[in-house]
Amino acid sequence: MQQLSKNMRFRDLVILGLLFIGPAAPVGLFGVLDVISDGAIALVYIVATFVMAFTAFSYARMSNALPHAGAVYAYCSIGIHPNAGFLVGWLLLLDYLFIPAVAYLFSGISLNALIPEVPVWIWTCFAVVITTMLNLIGVKKSARITLVILVVEIAVMFAVLLVGIWIITTHGTKQDWLTPFIGGELFNWSSLFNAVSIAVLSYLGFDAIATFSEEHSGKRNLVSKAIISCLILAGCLFVIQIYIGALLNPYDSEYLRNHPELQGKAYYNIVNNEINLWLGWSLSLMKAVGASFAAMVGQAAASRLLFSMGRDKRLPAFFAKIGKKSGVPSRAILFSALFNLLLVFIAANHAKGLPMLVSFVDVGALCAFIMLHVSVIGYFKFKKRSNGWRANLFDILIPIIGIVVLLPVLLHIDNYAKIIGGIWLIIGVIILILSKNQGQIGWLEANK
Repeated sequence: MQQLSKNMRFRDLVILGLLFIGPAAPVGLFGVLDVISDGAIALVYIVATFVMAFTAFSYARMSNALPHAGAVYAYCSIGIHPNAGFLVGWLLLLDYLFIPAVAYLFSGISLNALIPEVPVWIWTCFAVVITTMLNLIGVKKSARITLVILVVEIAVMFAVLLVGIWIITTHGTKQDWLTPFIGGELFNWSSLFNAVSIAVLSYLGFDAIATFSEEHSGKRNLVSKAIISCLILAGCLFVIQIYIGALLNPYDSEYLRNHPELQGKAYYNIVNNEINLWLGWSLSLMKAVGASFAAMVGQAAASRLLFSMGRDKRLPAFFAKIGKKSGVPSRAILFSALFNLLLVFIAANHAKGLPMLVSFVDVGALCAFIMLHVSVIGYFKFKKRSNGWRANLFDILIPIIGIVVLLPVLLHIDNYAKIIGGIWLIIGVIILILSKNQGQIGWLEANK
C-alpha cells in the first residue's frame, strides 16, 4: 500500500490553507458586493464566515474520523456508498483541477498588467514551472518558501490596514461608521444573502487542508484544528480589511451601481487614491504572486485526490505512484500541472475564459461541500448509530443547516457552468458504469 510521507506540522497545514484562500481574497469582490448589499459589506463577510463555519465543522469531524488524502471522496465512500464517493471525488476534481488554472491565469494577467513587456503566457508558464517544482520536492521542504510568501502577503495587507487606520484617525471617514454593518436605505435581507452567496466563494481553499490528512505525524485531530483555525483567521482578516476599505470608500453604492466598470477595481482605487499609491502597487503585486502559490496548493490538493482515487483503484493506478525521495505523488502532480496548462491555454483564448473557469470551480466545490454534510449524517448517524441530543445536534442538525445555506449559493451560479458541471457528472457516471473494477476501499475499511 502506497503511503505519503508524514512530515507536516500544524503550522504547515494552516499556511497551506491560508495560501490557498489568499489573505486578500475579498479585494476583487469588494465593489460588486458593496452594490448588491447596498453598503453592508462588512456584515456580508460576517454572515459568510458563519455560513462556512458549518462546512468547516463537518470537515473537522470527518477528518478526525477518516484521515484520508481523498477527503470528501473518502468520506462519501464510507458514509454513503463507494460509488457515491467516486462521483463526489469526480466532482471535486472539477474544483481541484480547475482552481489552479484560474489562479495561474489570474497571476499571468496581473503580472502582465504590472510589467507589460512580458507576455501573459510567459508569466503563466513561469508560475506553473516554479510551483510544480516546489510541489515535487515536497510540501515540507518547500515550507520555508511558502511561509515567506504568506508572511509577505499578510505584511502588505497589514500595512494597508495600518495606514488606512491612521488616515481614518487623522482625516476622518468617507462613510458612516455603521454603514458597512447596516447598509443604506435600499438594504434588505434578500440582497444580503444574495451577496453572501457570492462572498462565500472567497473562502474556497480551506477545505484543501483535509487532503493532507495522511501527511502529518501528530494527533488525529491536528487537521481539524488547522481547518477551524484557518477559517477563523481568514474570516477575521476579511472582515477587518473590508471594514477599513468601506470607511475610506469615496464611492457610495449608488455611484458604483451606475458605474459597473469601477466595481472590480474599487478596492484597488481606494488603496491607490485614499491610502498610498505604493501600497496599492504592492497590493496588486501581492495578489498576482499570491495567486501562483494558491495555485500551488490547489495543484498539491488535486494530486492527493488523484493519488487516493488511484490507490483505491477508482482511477488508473498510474496516479498512485509516490516519489521515493520526496514521498509525494509525483505523477499526479505532473498530470495536474499539464492539465492546468491546457486549461489556461483554452481560457486565455476565450473572451470569458477566466470567469467561466471560476464558475466551474464553484460548481465542483459547492457540490462537494453539500455531499460532505450528507456523508456526516450517513457515517455518524447510520453507520456508527450515534444517539443522544449531542449526536442529533452534531450529526443531523448542523449538517442539514450546512446543506440549506449552501443550496442557494449553488443555485446562483451561472447556468452555463451548471450545464458543464452536469456534463462532467455524466462523464463520471459513464466511467463508473464502464469500469469493471468497482474499486477497493480496503484502506478506508481498515481505518474507519
